[in-house]
Amino acid sequence: MTTTNRPIRRALVSVFHKEGIEVLAEAFIKAGTEVVSTGSTAKRLAELGVKVTEVSEVTGFPECLDGRVKTLDPHIHAGILADMTNENHAAQLEKFGIKPFDLVVVNLYPFADTVRSGADEAATIEKIDIGGPSMVRGAAKNNATVAIVTDPNDYALVAARIENGEGFSLEERRWLAGKAFAHTASYDATINEWTAKHWPKPATVDQPTAEGETEVNEAKFPAAFTRTWDRAHVLRYGENPHQQAALYLDPLNQNGFAHAEQLGGKPMSYNNYVDADAAWRAVWDFAPQIAVAVVKHNNPCGLAIGATVAEAHKKAHACDPMSAYGGVIAANSKVTMEMAESVRPIFTEVIVAPDYDADALELLQTKKKNLRILKVAEPPKSKTQFRQIDGGLLVQSTDLIDAPGDDPDAWKLVSGEPADEQTVKDLVFAWRAIRCVKSNAILIAHDQATVGIGMGQVNRVDSANLSVERANTLADGANRTQGAVAASDAFFPFADGAEILINAGVKAIVQPGGSIRDEEVFEAARKAGVTMYVTGTRHFFH
Repeated sequence: MTTTNRPIRRALVSVFHKEGIEVLAEAFIKAGTEVVSTGSTAKRLAELGVKVTEVSEVTGFPECLDGRVKTLDPHIHAGILADMTNENHAAQLEKFGIKPFDLVVVNLYPFADTVRSGADEAATIEKIDIGGPSMVRGAAKNNATVAIVTDPNDYALVAARIENGEGFSLEERRWLAGKAFAHTASYDATINEWTAKHWPKPATVDQPTAEGETEVNEAKFPAAFTRTWDRAHVLRYGENPHQQAALYLDPLNQNGFAHAEQLGGKPMSYNNYVDADAAWRAVWDFAPQIAVAVVKHNNPCGLAIGATVAEAHKKAHACDPMSAYGGVIAANSKVTMEMAESVRPIFTEVIVAPDYDADALELLQTKKKNLRILKVAEPPKSKTQFRQIDGGLLVQSTDLIDAPGDDPDAWKLVSGEPADEQTVKDLVFAWRAIRCVKSNAILIAHDQATVGIGMGQVNRVDSANLSVERANTLADGANRTQGAVAASDAFFPFADGAEILINAGVKAIVQPGGSIRDEEVFEAARKAGVTMYVTGTRHFFH
């Protein structure tokens, strides 16, 4: 392989997106570069004054099948794939009367854009590029003598290399080839994501599950997971200042929290995204009721339902005002002036909501200039969660409030009298709220608001003690556990955790059940006259 630069004397250009092509055209004209091109690209280059040879003139065959076949011809691909440092390759080109290319410039049919537009299946399939990826991969493989360009951001660099007459070095061609392979890999992964969703395995295909294995939903868990994301922003740093970080977006999905519109404040950080996304998910667990969450370090320090968004915020903040300092606020309803006024004196990193009243937005923008103000039009929709482990990726369906045991009508009363209407409302609230609390999780609630939360402990007793402590350490000395309700995200392994809540004055508890010592836990509740329901569903959040 050569290590010398290779001048660009002959170029093949075939691009769907024509933005920036003027830069190349000017360089081609100045250098007298021979240019071969296709269809609309050839027309655009000719309009810019470039002398263009149509691909059909090179192949001796017209474009056909509505443009599906243009460049799939030896006269094109041999010119791309011939390694001109190989004497045998050069001799074969001469024998067949084929001229080599020094530069290939290609970008592909807009498959992802077509999917996002809502196009039907036939139109989507037509935007699966065939000739384009073949040219890109061929030129990238043959980087010994060919430069491949897929990124319009590189056009200025190409123009400079054309104009100086030296072309690209081997190192530069390899770098461009790496970008090109990433481009086609991402393109194919996007197509695979779409086909996996729209073309699932037919019921007529019988593939028995191996003994001991769980039956696989291939639409959710394909044999090869090939999802792709595009880098949108490089962040200042990651979870800590010495860590690097970036935000990537799903090319098929232009919705979701990652696409939040920022209306004010400093740039988002890695931790801001993590906390705000957790808060955003939490409030939508309660829709269509109006809810506000206050989150700190990916855990709620307050969560409430209110008749108005301002009321919900005040109730959520009152749960743990100390922890709310420097937190993230999320609302599933438009932020009003009344809520903005209550947020104003509180140091807050991020606020996120589907919309803002004009006066509320103006107040937050002018009086809290560092507050990151986010607008997200739609509720969370992701049905899949990912977690990287060393050497692998864990994939699971998203934990939503949609299991059979999440319906209070399916709960089993195991102790005490059936709860009255208001108590049931509080129990339902507590059960929904516990979903977003890190395990082990215990949550105490009253009037559809959290009053004490114990989270992230290695045993349920510590979480129970923490929830009671936080409920009863406000400056006014109020006992907020007396007459409240409690929820546990998983079963009580022993009666001691439940007894802490009972002794603190909780009148009703909802929990999954399922412990081998369930009867001991139930008996402790019966002895105290406390109502207890079991759901048969748990909501661990690690």
